[in-house]
Parts: sequence; structure tokens; C-alpha cells
Amino acid sequence: MIALTILTVLAVILGLAALVPFTRISHGVVRMCEFPRLQMAAIAFVCLLATPVLVTDPVWLYPPLFTFIVVLAIHAYAIGQFTPIRKPQSHVYDGDVDGDNVVSVLSCNVKMSNRDYERCLAMARRADADLALFMETDEGWAEGLSPLKQTYPHVISRPYDNSYGMILYSRLELENVEVKFLAMDKVPCFICDVRLKNGRSFRIYCVHPEPPVPNADSSGRDAELIRVAKLAREDSKPSIVCGDLNDVAWSHTTRLFQRLSQLLDPRVGRGFYNTFDARYPVLRWPLDHLFHDEHFSLVTIRRCEHIKSDHFPIFFKLALTSSPTVIDDVEAPNGEDHAEAEDIKKQADELDRKAVGTDWEK
Repeated sequence: MIALTILTVLAVILGLAALVPFTRISHGVVRMCEFPRLQMAAIAFVCLLATPVLVTDPVWLYPPLFTFIVVLAIHAYAIGQFTPIRKPQSHVYDGDVDGDNVVSVLSCNVKMSNRDYERCLAMARRADADLALFMETDEGWAEGLSPLKQTYPHVISRPYDNSYGMILYSRLELENVEVKFLAMDKVPCFICDVRLKNGRSFRIYCVHPEPPVPNADSSGRDAELIRVAKLAREDSKPSIVCGDLNDVAWSHTTRLFQRLSQLLDPRVGRGFYNTFDARYPVLRWPLDHLFHDEHFSLVTIRRCEHIKSDHFPIFFKLALTSSPTVIDDVEAPNGEDHAEAEDIKKQADELDRKAVGTDWEK
């Protein structure tokens, strides 16, 4: 009877956690249920195997058994696109991987309270990316990363003490630089053109919206992603969006962002590339992203070494090609998507609070 009670409680909790994100409620508790789909799928699988062993009465066997099957199916549908069973979206570049049309991007959330500047610098030098984006940078991190100016002459820097500061280092020329606050005060978005060695240029959007947390809504994050999607879609230049989106790759909001922007996710069909939480191996999911349009082909993706942050840095290398190339098109947005986007922006415009504060998990 105890085993049945435990299994029933787990079935109810897992069932609710799997289904509640479909309600589109923007509260942090609801949005956070989308994050641990890998972990919840693993728990549901173990429970599915244990239920026939622990429960022999058919009357009580089938309800939890059916629930665990449904939970597994929901999570498998969400995360399956990042396994080899799904066709990739990004084309693999078959030209010179060190050519003048190739660009590499390092995305690194340093965690503001982490003060191991030297470890981060060593990682960045080993990665040797053309563009290095650092997030959660305050004045201490701005000073700690300053030695990179020796090899990265172009810098956009907005250090803040609220965990939303950003610094972009580039060895390539940056043009038409803008720093915008798309949803919340002191939560910047960097927008600029990057001039490649062959003279062609593309636009990059660097973002780090606030995370969903149990005591707040996710309207600020959702609105920033929707507004970046609109900007990228309307852009006449080839585009890249990168950064810590504080959202998992399989969430409804990220998929909505992708449909509205029509940008490709190079991880689809290739792997999860989990970057958070670097401190706890059993609690990891993909929070750090790069999306690109059809003018880019993928050279490589790799997760970099731990720098004592709660995020792993992640490295992308792409080639700007002469003609668009797509393996699998992104689903087009429909009227419901556009209506939802307008609702999200309206909710964000009505917000009357600051972004979630420093080291919120403490």
C-alpha cells in the first residue's frame, strides 16, 4: 500500500508538471516546469518499470502505469528533436573551416559572484573565438577580463551589478553598434554588424533576459525574446542571436521565438549541449543558445570547460555562405503565434518591477 501511495503521488506530480506548461501561464513556477524534462522523463521511466513489480492488483495498476506512459511520451516529444532521430536544421559546412567567411562565437555566463577571472581568461584564450560574449559581468569582471583587449580590439561593455551586465569582445570590426533595453531597465541587448575578413558582414544580437523564478512572472524574458525574434526576422542582413536565453531549447517560448524569427537551431538533430547547471551533473539542461539564419552553415559546436560558474561556456563556429542552405525548414508562424506574441509584449509593457535580482538562486 505504501508503494502504491508513493507511485500515485509521483504520477500526479509528474503528470501535472508535464502538462502545466501547455497552459501558457507566464508565472515562473509554470515556466520552470519546462526545464527538467530530461530528469522528469528519467524518473517516469524508472516508475514505469517499477509499477508492475510493486502493484499487482489490476484495478490499481493501470492508472499510474498509464500516467507514466503519457508523461514519457510528452517529454520524449519535446526533447526528441535534439537526438539523432530528428533531421538537423543546420547544414554542415563543407568548405575551408578556417576561411575568411568563417566566424567563431564564444558564449559565456561567468556568474557574477564567481571571481576566478584567471580561469575564465584561460578558457577564453584556449577557445580563441572571433567573438567572445560574457554575461553577468559587473565592474569587477570588466576589469578582470580587460587583458583580452590585447587581442580583441573591438569591445561593447555594459557592466551592471544586477547580474545582467554584458561585455562583447571581438577581433573583427564591429559596426552600427546599438545597446537596447527591449523589455526591462538595465537588461541590455547588444546589436551590431560584424565585418568578416572577406568584407561581408552579418548582424548579431546578444541577449541575456531574466530567468523565470518561483516568485515572479516570466513576462520580461518572454517579451525580450519575442522582440529579438521580430528584429531578426525583419533584418535584411544575415543574422545570429546568441546568449543565455534563460530558457531551455525545447520550451514553448523558445519554439515560438524560432517560428517568429525563422532562425535555425544547430543543435536540432545533434544533441542537447547542456550548459546549466555546471555544478550539478544530474540537474542540467540547455540554457545557452545560438540561432542563425539560412545564410550560415555549421562548422562545429562544443561545450567548453568549467570556469566555476553555474554555466558551461559554449563555442560555435559558423560559415557565412554565398547562398542560403537549409536541411529542414523551421515551421512558419500562424495567426495564433502572432496573437500570442502581441499578448506577451502587452504583459511586459504593463510590468511594474525590476528584473529579478542578483544571484537569485540564493
